Amino acid sequence: MLRWLPRTLRARLTAGLVVLLAVACLAVGLTTVFALEGFLVRRLDQQLTAAGGRFPASLEHGERRPDADNRPDTRGQSDGTFGARLVDGTPTDAAVVRDQTDAAVPLTGADRRVLATVPVDGAGHSIRLTALHGYRVAAVAGDDGDVLITGLPLRPVEETVHRLELVETVVFGSALLVTGVAGALWVRLSLRPLRRVTTTAAGVAELPLASGEVAMPPPVPDTDPHTEVGQVGTALNRMLGHVGDALGRRQASEERLRHFAADASHELRTPVASVRGHAELALRHPGPVPAEVRHALERIQSESERMSTLVDDLLLLARLDAGRPLARAPVDLTRLVLDATGDARAAGPGHRWTLELAEEPVTVVGDEHRLQQVVGNLLANARIHTPPGTRVTVRLAPAGEDWAEFSVADDGPGVPQALRDEVFERFARADPGRARAAGGTGLGLAIARAVIAAHGGTVTLGGAPGATTFRVRLPRRTTAPDPADTAPDPG
Repeated sequence: MLRWLPRTLRARLTAGLVVLLAVACLAVGLTTVFALEGFLVRRLDQQLTAAGGRFPASLEHGERRPDADNRPDTRGQSDGTFGARLVDGTPTDAAVVRDQTDAAVPLTGADRRVLATVPVDGAGHSIRLTALHGYRVAAVAGDDGDVLITGLPLRPVEETVHRLELVETVVFGSALLVTGVAGALWVRLSLRPLRRVTTTAAGVAELPLASGEVAMPPPVPDTDPHTEVGQVGTALNRMLGHVGDALGRRQASEERLRHFAADASHELRTPVASVRGHAELALRHPGPVPAEVRHALERIQSESERMSTLVDDLLLLARLDAGRPLARAPVDLTRLVLDATGDARAAGPGHRWTLELAEEPVTVVGDEHRLQQVVGNLLANARIHTPPGTRVTVRLAPAGEDWAEFSVADDGPGVPQALRDEVFERFARADPGRARAAGGTGLGLAIARAVIAAHGGTVTLGGAPGATTFRVRLPRRTTAPDPADTAPDPG
């Protein structure tokens, strides 16, 4: 489609209205111009028929007015009447009436050829002469076998037609302008219900429908089934009802699942702690314990510790989903990153660790324990999912006055492309079939995203194939925290 064509429905309707009116005006204008021109030309032909060949006959026979010093008879001839006499196809005399007297008309060779081609039928024909311009002429046979041509000027006809064209141009142009403005206003008013439908649909498109409770906009009031806009409004309201019902059911299902995860995690903490305690107690038994039994007790202790961590992570996610506030206090992010990197270097001595810190300490306002957990999860993720010898670069620097940026980059194998879109989802794993002992619970990055979001920040995944970069942005709030928000998280 051409770029200059209007794109909006309102513009197209207005443009179509103006174009149709312009076509109608053009048709009316051309019809009136041609009709008027034809009418005036026929009037000239009637005048030529009434005049006959009297003026050119006076040229032919040398008839003279008795009171005009033997000049040709111009009585009864209108000013500008042309007369010419042709003998054997050659003009011999040509004159035009000026102020009731005649004046000779100089003829060029082209003029003589034009006069010679006028049909001798008494009908009107249009010609142009060099000295006289446009004329309507009629030729009749003379008494001596010659041809007598009488003509009247076409200038009055042309001037009248041009004046009509000017008037029509002004009138039709004004009509098009007024119609365009009025049509635009009328179309705008007529499409106002459609704009309400569009506004409602745009509002729904901007709603966070992926998760959480969603407040649907009110229904569209324009639901007249006899109009196209009403039919669209009815369909949109029906769709909004279905979407709202589906979102309500989804929210109820999420709430039930969230409550179940929270209740199950809370209830599992006690038996898991009990199993872990009994395993530790059995391992401390002073008497001899068979090797098989000791190995079994060690596996029970290890798995109970792992299950305890999993239960704590699930409970934390459930609390974050429920909107439970985190502790808010000044946190020295530089010291936190420095300690976490030292722990990671001790846990992964086969990796090459690089730490880049700003010259001045970077502080934020938030929950120190949860932020430490986020940093630890990102470093553990880089250590666990990359082979020994991988370089891991940890950076922390202020990003302007309002933000702090922390990143963990490695030159390992990178995150598989199929997993990049869901890497922050819960229980997302690069190898779903691998043994659970080879990795974490699949909740580390989900916890990182939830904790950072609760702090008003963002965590993103970047890097090309063969490299991975997790970047965290946290707001640096310099105002004092609300005392009501500084209560520590009970988890």
